[in-house]
Amino acid sequence: MAKTLLLIVNPRAGRTRSMAPLFEAVSHFSEEGYLVSVRQTRHAGHAAEIVEEEGASFDRIVCCGGDGTLNEAVSGVMRLSDPPPLGYIPSGSTNDFAASLELSPDALQTAKRITASQGRALDVGSFNGRPFVYVASFGAFTRASYSAPQSIKNDLGHLAYILEGVRDLSTLRPYPASIAAGEEFFDGEFLFGAITNATSVGGLMKLQKERVVLDDGLFEMLLIPTPASAAGLQALIRSLVLQDFEGAGVIFRHVSSVSVHTPEGFPWTLDGEYGPGAEDVVIKNLPRRLTFLL
Repeated sequence: MAKTLLLIVNPRAGRTRSMAPLFEAVSHFSEEGYLVSVRQTRHAGHAAEIVEEEGASFDRIVCCGGDGTLNEAVSGVMRLSDPPPLGYIPSGSTNDFAASLELSPDALQTAKRITASQGRALDVGSFNGRPFVYVASFGAFTRASYSAPQSIKNDLGHLAYILEGVRDLSTLRPYPASIAAGEEFFDGEFLFGAITNATSVGGLMKLQKERVVLDDGLFEMLLIPTPASAAGLQALIRSLVLQDFEGAGVIFRHVSSVSVHTPEGFPWTLDGEYGPGAEDVVIKNLPRRLTFLL
């Protein structure tokens, strides 16, 4: 009996809409004995719907798109009682999680890696019950992930996030919050917060590979309290430019869960996509919850 593979493609992701590289990937899947069924996403949330409705009847699922497409596919997979393993061909403008996985943007090369893989169980996150793959964040820079127009992200890629992030610096505002993480409690005002399981955060911040283990049941939590002075703000900007997250005024921890209370219910981003806020947010690491084809 032929093996079956469901390929979900976001045709709007990335810097080019050429399907030629994807044809090579599909040809490779077929040569490896897979009967490939291709579905294109038509609207936001469509990838999750496709996976939930059809995914259980396939041996493998592969999604092609950006981090948002992967987020949707994971959301759909987690609704299945016995999900097949999931592969990812990155074709977005930044592809943060793909960088953590060291996945090539070359569709054929990644397709070969997918068919050779036996699967690896990785952690995923839960944000008030909603799945996310690699990051939940709030505050400065998070707006850059979803406010840059898709056409600009397609043309400029990483530079689009940098430009949006710099614009955020001119409108910095404090976000009052009470944050419980492990045995610690942080209460005050923050410019930025991220609970992540990736080496790249929002296309702007980078964490060393040795600090991030994708299947250890722990998130990396980065908090930036509001500086008390102009000198503190200058030092903070310098730390961000140098990617130094050990300096004064920066909080970095490894945690399995985080609870955030805020009187405002400010917005978050989940895997680079807008997420509505809530006064109380509970973020949990779900250890080795999904099998990825890497």
